[in-house]
Order: sequence, then C-alpha cells, then structure tokens
Amino acid sequence: MIEMIGYLGSVLVVVSMLMSSVVRLRVINTIGSGIFAAYALMIHSYPTALMNACLVGINVYNLARLRQSDRSYALVEGAQGDSLLRYLLACYREDIRTYFPGFTEDAAADRAYIVCCGGNPAGILLGMDDGQGTLRVTLDYSTPTYRDCSIGAYLYAKLPAKGIHTLVFGEDGSQAHAAYLTKMGFVREQGVYVKHLD
Repeated sequence: MIEMIGYLGSVLVVVSMLMSSVVRLRVINTIGSGIFAAYALMIHSYPTALMNACLVGINVYNLARLRQSDRSYALVEGAQGDSLLRYLLACYREDIRTYFPGFTEDAAADRAYIVCCGGNPAGILLGMDDGQGTLRVTLDYSTPTYRDCSIGAYLYAKLPAKGIHTLVFGEDGSQAHAAYLTKMGFVREQGVYVKHLD
C-alpha cells in the first residue's frame, strides 16, 4: 500500500510535465510532489521528502505569482491582415482548432486585438463590430502558457475604452471553451453567449 502511494506521486509528477498550460503543470506537480514527500517520510527517506517539500513550496509560490492581477499585460490593436496576426494564427493553428473547430483564418473580422505579456504573445481576440458597441467574437484565444483566465479579465476590462460594451460569442467553440465563457461571466441567450462589460 505504501508503494502505491509512491507510484501515484511519481505518476502525477511525470504527467505534470506533459501539460502545455503552466498553471495546470504546477497544480498537478504540487499534488504529485506532496504525495511523494509523504511517501518519502513513510519510508524514512528524508532527503527525498525535503526535496519534494521544496518543490511544493516553489510551485505554490509561482502559482500565487501567476494569479496576481498585476502581470505586465499590454493590448495591441491590429487588423486582420497584419503579418504578426497571420503568423500567430498559423503558429497556433492546431491548438486553435482544438478549442474553435469552426474557426478559419480568413473568417471575417474588423477588430483584432493581441494581448502580450512581457513582450510575448499571450492571447488573440477577433470579431465584427456592429457599430453600436457590440462585438460579435469570432476568436477569443489564449496561448497555452497563459491559459489561466487572467488574459480574459484584462482584455474585458480594456475593451470599453475601445468602444466595446457587449461581447457576443456563438456556440461554435468546444465544450472547454463554453465552460471558460461561463466562468468569465457570459450568459447563454438564444443560442449565443453574451457578456456585458462594465
């Protein structure tokens, strides 16, 4: 039974290394390291227990930093034909299709925003503006490293200054994206997801 605890901790640590999301990696690694530290104490392997306890502390510290709202995000306004936007859409094409199966790179969009973090691209928002403050979103994508909802919170806080007060997203995304929309305060109305921005 004690060995099974050790195997469980080891498996979780290994599985964490397969995660593309930094947040998910650290959460699973924290659980795995915690279990493995407990196992090491049970078999009196104190150096191993100490190392895994340190890993738990490091992960908790970094998770706290990732949750901070003062990350250095910047909003870059672009256009559909911009070379940087085309590059990002091509670079993340497969991951985008996972969450937005119906999205194509030539989808109509007259508003384009790229969210950067410390100079690195972290998110893309594309949509059609109806001219009355409503943006019909065709893509709301976060790169795997920054997939922790903080980009959405940052972006939705900045959009009212751009004249956008309502976001409307169709149901052509994946179930994972639908769960994200619900978490971010979108309400399902007549087959679409709607969010009114403050």
